[in-house]
Amino acid sequence: MQDHGRRHTVRLLSDPQDLRSGDILFLISCTRILPPSLLQNYRKALVCHASDLPKGRGWSPWVWDVLRGAPEICVTLLEAAEEVDSGPIWFKERFRLQGHELADEIQLRLFQTELRLMDRAVEEFETIQPQPQTSEGASFYPRRRPEDSRIDPHATLAQSFDAIRIADPLRYPAFFDYRGYRYRIRLEKVGPVQAAVEVDPPTSADREPHEAKAAP
Repeated sequence: MQDHGRRHTVRLLSDPQDLRSGDILFLISCTRILPPSLLQNYRKALVCHASDLPKGRGWSPWVWDVLRGAPEICVTLLEAAEEVDSGPIWFKERFRLQGHELADEIQLRLFQTELRLMDRAVEEFETIQPQPQTSEGASFYPRRRPEDSRIDPHATLAQSFDAIRIADPLRYPAFFDYRGYRYRIRLEKVGPVQAAVEVDPPTSADREPHEAKAAP
């Protein structure tokens, strides 16, 4: 909004009922499928989707990709269509993963990539030639559930690391059941490992047991 507000009228909305009309409607982190009656009031309605479409249509694609060992994440800007994630593709941008990033770090890079794609859409709006999608090679991911963040208490930490680091710590925190109780896992990155450097001792607040409480 700050970058484009001088040349364009820009509105930030969180409720579909507030939609009116315009040239571009960006649907960012939108979990609802909007009816055509709303989308047709804009010249183009565009969606950012974190997969290499047509592969990875559906829900939480980057999370499923990381769990499958993907070395990079592709973010696609495409036109909204009646069939989810099937519209013509405008642009794609990729970034590499190093294998240690936590969910919030990946999400930050996703948002930065989405902003660049949105900037490009504004700049090339009148000249872009979208590429239609085909169903060849298409795949679909299901919506993630809280149960998908369950960790096997008998697995090694290395085996569970990816599942723990990509779990949404607020909505779907990683957890495990053990000896009759349920435990939530909070993973905090301290910093790179350095030889002969000790980790700072925990503060009194860190020693409080609230993070390790067992939930009935």
